[in-house]
Amino acid sequence: MDHLDELEHQSIFILREAYKNFKNLAMLWSIGKDSTVLVWLARKAFFGHCPIPLVHIDTSYKIPEMIEYRDRVAKEWNLNLVVGQNKKALAEGMNHTMGRMVCCEALKTQGLATVMAEKGYTGLILGIRRDEEGTRAKERYFSPRDKNFEWNFKDQPPELWDQFKTTFAEGTHIRIHPILHWTELNVWEYILREKIPIIDLYFANKEGRRYRSLGCAPCTGSIESTASTVEEIVEELKHHTTTSERSGRAQDQEDTYAMQKLRARGYM
Repeated sequence: MDHLDELEHQSIFILREAYKNFKNLAMLWSIGKDSTVLVWLARKAFFGHCPIPLVHIDTSYKIPEMIEYRDRVAKEWNLNLVVGQNKKALAEGMNHTMGRMVCCEALKTQGLATVMAEKGYTGLILGIRRDEEGTRAKERYFSPRDKNFEWNFKDQPPELWDQFKTTFAEGTHIRIHPILHWTELNVWEYILREKIPIIDLYFANKEGRRYRSLGCAPCTGSIESTASTVEEIVEELKHHTTTSERSGRAQDQEDTYAMQKLRARGYM
């Protein structure tokens, strides 16, 4: 068993534990590499079919190719896709020019809260990783939030070895993070091994640019790169990358503690 097998087995174990212990779960699908790997793992965990609804929060500002990819893969994999949107905020003209943190909270956090309330989801499975961003390093695999989805990062249950706390007070909202222990390189190595169909935006175009992290079009920049295949991305990450994964995400640059503030209020 190699390191990818070990990662896969632990993630599948967490997914099955979550499905066994929590009712009315949803899984967030952002269309990026991490959440797509998470969907792939869920299909493996449940014998080829993902029994958990896939929630995508559509801000209306996503890169068009992301929506095309979402709809195609959802159909090919027979996924139960639930699209959420904060229509009120959009109708009032919410956009990134009002402040990226303000926009993220309105269109993403509140959009997510709306669909969670409408569907009565009590827990959410997400494809976040500790190595991607500092605030996420404070997370647990099974992370409790209050009824408003707010996160107290200073008060999290201990998780020792494979002993996870899965019993919480009534009304607690649970976030589950099955690939928390993976790295960016692990994700790409796994995509390579499993031949997971990933969105083309991650591959270098004719201008020598590609996306390393995906989000809304006005707030997501590309990087210089010649990596046009999964193999070349793996090689680039091993030997040539010197910048952070989220260096192209504008909301991270707006405020040193932007992600911590957003996530404490229920952001993904």
